[in-house]
Amino acid sequence: MPELPEVEVTRRGVEPYVTGRRVQAVEIRVPALRWPVPPDLPTRLQGALIERVERRGKYLLFESAEGWLIVHLGMTGTLRVLEGKPATGNAAGKHDHVDWRFDDFLLRYRDPRRFGAVLWHPRSAGDVLLHPLLVGLGVEPLTPAFSADMLYRATRGRSLAIKQALLAGTIVVGVGNIYASEALFKAGIRPTTPAGRISLARYRRLTDAIKETLAEAISKGGSTLRDFANSSGESGYFQLDHYVYDRTGQPCKTCGAPIRQIVQQQRSTFFCPACQR
Repeated sequence: MPELPEVEVTRRGVEPYVTGRRVQAVEIRVPALRWPVPPDLPTRLQGALIERVERRGKYLLFESAEGWLIVHLGMTGTLRVLEGKPATGNAAGKHDHVDWRFDDFLLRYRDPRRFGAVLWHPRSAGDVLLHPLLVGLGVEPLTPAFSADMLYRATRGRSLAIKQALLAGTIVVGVGNIYASEALFKAGIRPTTPAGRISLARYRRLTDAIKETLAEAISKGGSTLRDFANSSGESGYFQLDHYVYDRTGQPCKTCGAPIRQIVQQQRSTFFCPACQR
């Protein structure tokens, strides 16, 4: 599943193409995604000037004067920039569900499992951050608002395991399964530790580890485990540097102990039993 680094890599790849450009046409082939694609989206977006492309958690927000296009990549979604006309080899495939055509390129949403979303938030409905899918999200982890003090205060009295607290998205947003496992390893914290029992000093190590892990993953194009590709169709390579994720039974790169795998709330968790206490 694309996590924050993969979504940010996608945003950075798409933004230079679409910002300041007008949508010429929208083609919806398969509207049945996680939520139905609004049937009036072609009418609303035709001729619209894309002013900016932002990210909130794992959501991409394409802003125009009329409102915001909201895109979520789900588990297997990608956004590709395809230059040229359909006749030049850009004919749609089975899993290519939505196209946004600009003058000399198109932006294509592909999603084999169809768990993603393409939605519309009109400006008349208020700021896009008030959208029901966005309003309850936690702070962005790569901003100054995400700090050890904030994380410490938010977890007092919480018996929830720290990894589950990170994944919930209500305290901090976008730290998905891969990067929570990696950051907890770097901080030396076992994923099953109750969030309320972690000291402020250890939270300082954890917040630093989260920021460093996410930033490094973005710089390396994200992690491609199965389906993810960036806007140019290229795979990420941060998975080559994973310390624990998807390395069950392999030796820890720090101490040599075998990496363990457990399941927390139906999600696989990977950790080193020697390095993470």
